[in-house]
Amino acid sequence: MSNPHDFDFFHGDWDVVNRRRTDFLDPDSDWEEFPATSRCWPLFDGAANVDEIDMPHLGSKGLTLRLFDRETEQWSLNWSSSRTGKLFPPVFGRFEGERGAFYGDDTHDSKDVRVRFVWSGISATTARWEQAFSVDGGDTWVSNWVMEFTRASGTPGA
Repeated sequence: MSNPHDFDFFHGDWDVVNRRRTDFLDPDSDWEEFPATSRCWPLFDGAANVDEIDMPHLGSKGLTLRLFDRETEQWSLNWSSSRTGKLFPPVFGRFEGERGAFYGDDTHDSKDVRVRFVWSGISATTARWEQAFSVDGGDTWVSNWVMEFTRASGTPGA
């Protein structure tokens, strides 16, 4: 069951290895890899948090606002890029055991897509985030971005 402290593991500083497809909808497209750094801090006594990721390779930063809805016991994950300054449509979901799955709807290259974020591999020093898109309502998925988080040296875990 999800709770307001599901993302407590993520508070603090992280080094990130990004792997993303050069074409988010093509499962045969190449992968590019690049480093980033991330910092997350809690709000609302843990029931919300904000993180900022700095991706010099892309010349941009990203921001995620996560909010726990106590009524539905679900999280909303809200992403924005410094390139646009706009919020993308949120994804919603929860943790079950050691895995968090979050779903939403968006568009990419003028196509309607179902979006899936999965958090897994969570420990005091590691975490994994994966994004996938579906153009057929969730029957098939193309994994298009993976972030491997490692606790930045010298920073305490949550």
